[in-house]
Amino acid sequence: MDAITLLTQRRSIPRLLAPAPTGEALDNMLAAGLRAPDHGALTPWEFVVATRDGLDKLSAILKSAAEADNEEDAVVEKATKSPYRAPMVITVIARTKQHDKVPVIEQYISAGCAAQAMQMAAVAQGFQGFWRTGKWAYHPVVREAFNVSGDDEIVGFLYVGTPDCTPASAPKRDTAKYVTYL
Repeated sequence: MDAITLLTQRRSIPRLLAPAPTGEALDNMLAAGLRAPDHGALTPWEFVVATRDGLDKLSAILKSAAEADNEEDAVVEKATKSPYRAPMVITVIARTKQHDKVPVIEQYISAGCAAQAMQMAAVAQGFQGFWRTGKWAYHPVVREAFNVSGDDEIVGFLYVGTPDCTPASAPKRDTAKYVTYL
């Protein structure tokens, strides 16, 4: 797949099965994330890869967050099951640093770019994925479990695996509605 097709035809695939990327394929994904735009060379990211037992740990963290909020059983069950929607979940964390020339928002955007780059690297190698955040990413129990404090943020959970369906066609978007020129 050429780069322009990859970027212009990108679709999230919510139904993923094993296998997940391993070895060189996973290394390529992580390397792509590490090449995200990075003003000031601050490397304001951390990637926490969960597979197998790691998915069980992530499930327990999300379950604890739901229980801490006294959520209904159905919400607790949904939170508990969510890591198993794919054979791999990469938690992308913005690890911010105080810097005179690089505001925190740029560091969040950089971490988001890293997530996008990893997803595109997965697709380029025959895998697929989808990026979710949701309320659990901001929950104090989840933040504590990932040692996220201060201005640091979980920018998303990148679910990765082998596609179990064909994606819908990319929506038609008229550039005239979203682009202006000075």
